[in-house]
Amino acid sequence: MLGGCRFTSSDRRAIEGVLSEQSAAWNHGDLDGFLRAYEPSQRLIFTAGGAIRRGFAEARARYLERYGARAETMGHLEFEILDIRGLDRRSAVVLGRWRLTQTEEAGAGVFTLVFRRDGRGWYIVHDHTSVDSDSGSPPADSADASAPASPQKQPDTRASPEL
Repeated sequence: MLGGCRFTSSDRRAIEGVLSEQSAAWNHGDLDGFLRAYEPSQRLIFTAGGAIRRGFAEARARYLERYGARAETMGHLEFEILDIRGLDRRSAVVLGRWRLTQTEEAGAGVFTLVFRRDGRGWYIVHDHTSVDSDSGSPPADSADASAPASPQKQPDTRASPEL
């Protein structure tokens, strides 16, 4: 296999950099900076809280509605990357944990991201995020409830700090 046809350690570092920049933007209250990691098109898919949302504009509107665009309302976001698996030289899947603190929407959970690479670099085309069943999220309407991360797959009626 030719070196240019496979996922490399520099690709891994680039994806880690995208996620590092994303959490830094969030922690500075820069919603648009956070959203730069996502595909800016109608093809973006974000699944969280039992809902499938399509398109960058819908994702941005939901984040803005839920968290605002100020550090005081967005809180502090941390990622722990558990696995980055290159699928080929232009795509990868990332498994990780997230933790949001210092906000009413605080919680923690897991995420799976599908990354693609083109001329602008690596970006997220699909985000599936769930909340830990014991994250202590405040109650809310069931439209925001997320499936628990536990293997029992019991319904979770609490709100998830999600999109």
